[in-house]
Amino acid sequence: MLAKRIIPCLDVDNGRVKKGVNFVNLVDVGDPAQIAAAYEAQGADELVFLDIAATNEGRKTMADVVETVSKQCFMPLTVGGGISSVADMERLLKAGADKVAINSAAVANPDLIAAGAEQFGSQAIVVAIDASYDPESDQYFVYTHGGKEKTKLNAVAWAKEVVSCGAGELLVTSMDKDGTKSGFDIRLYQRINQAVRIPVIASGGAGKVDDFVDLYQQTQVTGALAASIFHFKELTINQVKGALNAKEVPVRL
Repeated sequence: MLAKRIIPCLDVDNGRVKKGVNFVNLVDVGDPAQIAAAYEAQGADELVFLDIAATNEGRKTMADVVETVSKQCFMPLTVGGGISSVADMERLLKAGADKVAINSAAVANPDLIAAGAEQFGSQAIVVAIDASYDPESDQYFVYTHGGKEKTKLNAVAWAKEVVSCGAGELLVTSMDKDGTKSGFDIRLYQRINQAVRIPVIASGGAGKVDDFVDLYQQTQVTGALAASIFHFKELTINQVKGALNAKEVPVRL
């Protein structure tokens, strides 16, 4: 069985790592390159770098910051934010990203997924899905523009569509759980796992070691992403991996 991945996330705004709750009330955490180097030393399996304001500000992801971060770490680096063309993807991959993540641009133009997969291979194309639960319809809806704009897309149906377009991986964030430290949205990932057979990274809600254990014991996701608990040193990556190993969840120690 493939090792499960523990993945810190750097939400970057104006060149600084920020973190909030439910996508708002951002607090400054520090310099992205320094934080990336610290996570590499801790044994993170991958790193996700999201330029969280790029799309709303109508600009491109900061390639210079990506290049600086990539020089500080040798683990796989996924970069997203403000990517709207194959040229944008190429610029970030040349800057040191191993994979690019697209969300708003994929919703606006699903052909971009196929174009990126054809140019760089499916393994380099991650589609990020920001989802929020609607109890009336018992559905998860897709949001774009950093969680600010609700679409009519059902998250599970959208996951199927992006896979058919050539996405090699999904980064699925529960907006309802984001920054709350109340546990991952197990129901969301169970539904996504039933719909697709590509790697899925779960994001949103990690607050304690048992949250990771529950996620991996109850879903088929391949990666767990967290920010707050690692940034503010409430947990280390080694603590999480140690607990998973003790529960016989395969991890790289």
